[in-house]
Amino acid sequence: MARWQLDDIGWERFDAGKLDPGITRIVKAASLVEYNGGAYARHLCLVFADDPEFRASAQRWGEEEIQHGRALARWAALADPGFDFAAAFARFRDSFRVDFECSRSRRGSRTGEMVARCVVETGTSSYYRALADAAAEPVLKEICRRIAADEVRHYKLFRRTLERYRVREGVGFWRRLLVVLRRLAEARDDELACAYYAANEFNGRYDRRRCSRNYARHAFAVYREAHVAGAVKMLFKAAGLCANSRLCRAGERLAWQVMRRRALRLAALGA
Repeated sequence: MARWQLDDIGWERFDAGKLDPGITRIVKAASLVEYNGGAYARHLCLVFADDPEFRASAQRWGEEEIQHGRALARWAALADPGFDFAAAFARFRDSFRVDFECSRSRRGSRTGEMVARCVVETGTSSYYRALADAAAEPVLKEICRRIAADEVRHYKLFRRTLERYRVREGVGFWRRLLVVLRRLAEARDDELACAYYAANEFNGRYDRRRCSRNYARHAFAVYREAHVAGAVKMLFKAAGLCANSRLCRAGERLAWQVMRRRALRLAALGA
């Protein structure tokens, strides 16, 4: 069961005077992606069909992801009373289709599947930490802090499972690193662009490039150097690299420079 419930949130503290329109737009998109976590949990249960212990953990993970979506959707409805979550989620599912009924991992092994999940949880934990720090609205700040803590716990679950299967399947460093790099490259796929479109720009034609750019413009603006550094450390651990090395510190600096440059470029395009 989830460790917190929607009723644990101090909804009465919502302050409309502290809303940021850009943050509201990306939160609406995030509510759709998080709520879709139940479908990913179904896929993991199929991939690990003969591992009842992990299947139970994956089901709990899916329940918590769905709750994240509900919490964000409830906040988004306060921030934008015209936001129809059910309609937006239906549009999202129609636009972004993945075969969740497949019982084979696209990563080539169960170890690879866990490496990919670690990459995703790295991204979400750093994202919600960044949102919590950037948000002035107190209820959103609380929600994002709770979600970020959940995502770190999910990362640890997947990393423990990764290590267990790595020994069993004999997956070496280079194969793990390749999965990390490929999953990072997929961050620009249709999922976030479709979610942004379904939540915010659905009255027009879906333009993947425009929606991806608009989402990234608002999302990258909330990051600070510490958030990026933490994410790089988590990625190094998932790949089997030392997170306290000179190489990791160099990776942190490079990642921050790349993100900062892109954030500035997107802000200029938006202006």
